[in-house]
Amino acid sequence: MSESVSLSDANADSVGRKPVIGLVGGVGSGKSLVARQFAELGCGVVDADQLARDAYADPSVREQIVQWWGKDVMKPDGSLDRRRIASIVFDAPAEKTRLEELIHPRVFTGRQALHKRFEADPAVVAIVEDCPLLLEVGLDEQCDAVVFVDAPREHRLARVTATRGWDEAELDRREKNQIGLDKKADRADYVLKNDAGEAECFAHVRRVLSQILHNRSGLEP
Repeated sequence: MSESVSLSDANADSVGRKPVIGLVGGVGSGKSLVARQFAELGCGVVDADQLARDAYADPSVREQIVQWWGKDVMKPDGSLDRRRIASIVFDAPAEKTRLEELIHPRVFTGRQALHKRFEADPAVVAIVEDCPLLLEVGLDEQCDAVVFVDAPREHRLARVTATRGWDEAELDRREKNQIGLDKKADRADYVLKNDAGEAECFAHVRRVLSQILHNRSGLEP
């Protein structure tokens, strides 16, 4: 953590628990960048994607998935091909459910461990939940504030094309399985613009974090 928000009461609250901030936004909106910038300001980040990657790396998980779907789901290096697995379960609710029943308990355990660690660390001013389906799985109910990362569609499409190789049709297909952007924005307490450079985004992140730390009710001033 390279910088912390300088607020005298940042670590303390009436119930003795650090504020929990949930991130939501469209696919490719830049939530990972925003999470990283929150971390630079002294927040502990719970990265659901990383916890899932850790779960997939578990030998027992790998063995079970190969038993279900064969060795075609493995990469040449012996690791699981998550894109291949995603293509199998995307339109198969039963397969998706049993995969989630295998992965989610491990992610949950990892989340608990991180929350415990961040609560005990005096350098951590808040805890950020970076979970792609935060609203869909009801995780927002455990957050003190929800931040919607707002980015224009053309920016989001450019990001997923460059980083994931998706075209517009694939972006649309993925977003159909999520709550609509308007509803996400409506359910958020703060809207954070990510439509310019990283420096501008960082300024917005710092402002939002300061507001949250000063206003534990989660209501936007």
